[in-house]
Amino acid sequence: MIKPSASEIERLVRMALEEDAPWGDITSQTLIPATARITADLVAREDGVLCGEDVFASAMSLMHASVRTRFAIHDGGRFAKGYILAKVEGPARAILQAERVALNFVQRLCGIATMTANYVAETAGTKARIVDTRKTTPGLRIFERYAVRCGGGVNHRFSLSDAVLAKDNHLAVMGTTLAEAIRTARANLPHTTHFEVEVDRLDQIDAVLAAGVDTIMLDNFTTDQLRIGVAQIAGRALVEASGGITHARIREIAATGVDIISVGALTHSVRALDLGLDFVLPDEAFK
Repeated sequence: MIKPSASEIERLVRMALEEDAPWGDITSQTLIPATARITADLVAREDGVLCGEDVFASAMSLMHASVRTRFAIHDGGRFAKGYILAKVEGPARAILQAERVALNFVQRLCGIATMTANYVAETAGTKARIVDTRKTTPGLRIFERYAVRCGGGVNHRFSLSDAVLAKDNHLAVMGTTLAEAIRTARANLPHTTHFEVEVDRLDQIDAVLAAGVDTIMLDNFTTDQLRIGVAQIAGRALVEASGGITHARIREIAATGVDIISVGALTHSVRALDLGLDFVLPDEAFK
């Protein structure tokens, strides 16, 4: 898995830290001695798949260079409830100020990785791949797409600049027949540009195939319609199932023979995984 670059991680984490404490952490600065040091454990409150170790560590070290974060497992690794994922040591003020930002990132990314892994498990024994969409948190796509990969999923196009994907709204305003528009577009594109077209009816498939495309997206098809569509396309293009995809439907959709199952919920409806940063408190703190 190719990780986000160190510079990209630092840019996004620094932005989040500045948002959370634009003029410093006045609580820690008021209550905690500047010389105080602390040890803390990042603990799993539920089972999951890890993602975000470098992001978490970056949030800590950007607050103070002497903070040390050591992970017991690495991105893509599975863990059980109660497992100590990492230990953090360093100046107490720095760790306290970074805590929320570090947890926000790692909890969300672990949530995406875990959800993706659960979807991928349902495709076992088929050729179908679980793929994300562009329904990501603005500004955090590079992190969230990485989390999908940590969970065993595959990334769709990263941005609008990467491939042609003609959807229903494009088709509604083209002003020409679908086949003619596709042929004209293909003639003006580099041969390396991937071309995908979304259809929402079986009777649209033949025209799309005749014009020549790389992938046909079958949008909001029933399971029976997906099976018919796969047979109709007959290997002449990749087949993507999209729209209304839930975890309960993955196994039956994968069994239809589609190549790709795109799931927007992996990033737009994910639940953050429950992780906690437990501090080792001296007994005298409560005296």
